[in-house]
Amino acid sequence: MINNDILRRLCTIFNFDDKKTQAVFALKQCVFNAEQLTNIYKEKNDPAYKELLDIELASFLNGLIIEKRGQKDGPEHHTEQLLNNNIIFNKVKIALTLKADEVISILELADISLTKYELSAFFRNINNKHYRVCSDDILSAFLKGLKIKFHS
Repeated sequence: MINNDILRRLCTIFNFDDKKTQAVFALKQCVFNAEQLTNIYKEKNDPAYKELLDIELASFLNGLIIEKRGQKDGPEHHTEQLLNNNIIFNKVKIALTLKADEVISILELADISLTKYELSAFFRNINNKHYRVCSDDILSAFLKGLKIKFHS
């Protein structure tokens, strides 16, 4: 999925306005002014469009975890340089403190049916033989399910 679309969808799900979005980014020392944020939200064919980098989306997702769960004790977690759907899925799940059953019911809202075993494969270490890559369709369905859950 495109990072800009993920950010746009998450901000819609949580009803974050631009100021709130900037504040969540700032929790991980990533600063965007209003114009930069507007350019991130533009369509890809717009000349002012700014692509949201993986490290920037990771900063937002880590900030979202802090926003929803509070600051973690201990050494600060590093911001990922590269993201994939599995990492994005896991970070949103962590931010919302969702258990497997809750994630499964959210996916069912978007007409996707997974078992706990199938779901857990997305959150395993990439070197684990049972690791499974999270497709764009699964991540999109999860975000769609969250939108249904939070806006119905």
